[in-house]
Order: sequence, then C-alpha cells, then structure tokens
Amino acid sequence: MRMSVARMNAAVRSPALRTKSIGFIGLGRMGSEMAYNLFSKRFTEAVDSHFVVCDAVSDAAKSFKEKFYHQFPGANLEIVESPQDVVLSSQTVITMLPSTPQVETVYRQHKGIIPTLKSLPSADGTLLMDSTTLDVEAARSVAEDVIETGADMVDAPVSGGVPGAKAGTLSFLVGGTSTAFGHSRPLLELMGNRIIHCGGSGAGLGAKICNNLVLGVQQIVVAEGMLLGQKLGLDPAVLAAVINSSTGACWSSSVNNPVPRALNNKSPPCERDYEGGFATALMLKDMGLATNVAKTMGSPVPLGGAAEKLYAHVLAEDPQLIRKDFSSVYRYLARCSEEGKSVRIEELPSEKPTS
Repeated sequence: MRMSVARMNAAVRSPALRTKSIGFIGLGRMGSEMAYNLFSKRFTEAVDSHFVVCDAVSDAAKSFKEKFYHQFPGANLEIVESPQDVVLSSQTVITMLPSTPQVETVYRQHKGIIPTLKSLPSADGTLLMDSTTLDVEAARSVAEDVIETGADMVDAPVSGGVPGAKAGTLSFLVGGTSTAFGHSRPLLELMGNRIIHCGGSGAGLGAKICNNLVLGVQQIVVAEGMLLGQKLGLDPAVLAAVINSSTGACWSSSVNNPVPRALNNKSPPCERDYEGGFATALMLKDMGLATNVAKTMGSPVPLGGAAEKLYAHVLAEDPQLIRKDFSSVYRYLARCSEEGKSVRIEELPSEKPTS
C-alpha cells in the first residue's frame, strides 16, 4: 500500500525541529500583534526557535515576516501555504480566525489541522490553542476531534482588543483540561498578562461570550447617557467624570468613552474617528453568538437581543461603521438626534449588514 502524501510529508520533517517550532495561523489585526509578541519574546528566550506562519491572505504573511525580520534579522521564520504545512512543521499551533466558518475550514478541510494530525505517526505532544471567538458547540466539537488524535487543545479567546494585543496585555479566557491549560499557559503569558482557566472545553468561549454580551449592552447605554447629557447642557468631560466616579462606572465609559475629549489623558478610538478599536461588525457577531446560545440554553437575554438588533440596524444604515470601533454607535445616535429621528427597537427591521 502506498503511503499518503501527508504521511510522507510528516515522515520527512525533523522531529527535533518540530518540537521547538511554533506555528501561527491567522495574521489579521489581532493575530499579527499576538504573533509578533509571542515570537519576539520566544526568540529572546531561545534564539534557536523556529516560527511558522500561515494566512489566507498571502500579503499579510509577507508583511508580517518583513516586519519581524526588520527587528529580528537572525530569526528563523517560515511562511507556509496551508494549515497542513503548519502542523507538519510545528508541535505548537495557535489559531486566531474571524469566526466559526473559518475555524471549521482550517481545522477540518482537506489539508486542514485535524486530517494532518491523523496522518502523523503520533500526535502526542502537539498542542493546539484557538483564540477565535466562535460558537461554543462548534468549538467543543473541534476540540473533541483534535483530542481524539492524541493532541491537546484549549480554547483561549481574548479580551483587550488590538491595543491589548499590541501591548501584550491581553486577558486569555481558557477552556480545556488542567493538563492542556498548564502546557498552554507559558506561551499565553508571552501575549497577555492575565490567564484565567475557566473550566473544561468551551468554557473560555462561554466566558468571553457572556462578557461581550454585557459589554455590547453597556456601550450603547453609555452612548445614550453621554448624548442625553450634552442635550441637557453638560460638558462631556464633566459628565464622564461623574459617571466614572459613580454607580454608572464601567469600561465603556472610563476607557472606551464614545465622545471626543470626554476623557483626559486618554485616547479612545473616538479620538481617531473610531479607528483602531474593536470593530462594530465583530461586536455584532459576538452579540449574535450570545443570543443564539442563550436561545439554545433557554436563558432570556432581552437587552442582549435589543442590542444585537440595534448594532445590525446601525451597520445597515451606515456601512462605514462596519470596521469602526463599536463605540461608533454613538455617532449614529447623535446623527439621529440631529435629524430628529426616533430610535425604537421594536420598530427596527431585523437586518444584517451586507459586507
């Protein structure tokens, strides 16, 4: 019987090289910053480290390599074309992908992670860490199939956004066995400063989804309060100071306040025309994950459902906000106020953005 191509490829890879190699799949705005911190700190610890990157957009991988080599010209960093190549080259693999469909593709497709793990003589010692925010049940199913191959896996979604990824101050909410968590923690600490084991497989995602459910609702009501306060003649900086030192205090007001010049000595996305934050389209995705799983669990989320509907409507009305920080919902509400439009959730159509 002829050996499969994948098995032949696996056989010619150096086990020693694979052991000290780290692979990263997904070099978007978050992933590229995470990988940069991980690789740079790992290279500082061990100059003989080997790094492998893969992205569906080849220019993203090339740009990342150029940036990394500029700072670390002696590093060993390889660009590969498929998740299969990453697994064949690396015993530790981190994935940071847009959502559930991309995770299903990268892990299950031909030349994907799971088929490649099955082709190896042994997947023991291989560790997968997925930082994508996706459907909990889909994540548990993928993890179950990975673990069946003999590899370990954790779901490790993040909190802290692009600024936290760049600064290396992310919080990782980790789901998986205690053993897998123990193996993943030293690497996660190179990308973040708060690593929380939330429970078994899918628990990290569950915690992330619940957190973003709260966050998505809070950001809207902070926008409402700040807009109303200005209508009442309050200076935004004064109102923000009152909220942030009173019972309305929350991250959405004290750090991500949506009104320019409301925060002293801070630079939230609103100061940059809402650039450089957590995209509104991603918040809509997370609100959808929350309301969908809540429906499955029979857990009522009336405010979450209303917030999801409003984010969807905002993006349908103003597609320019799709990639803007989700605090830009304030910009939409302010425009409605200027135009004399009412915004009533029960009157909004259930619509989704087209891009």
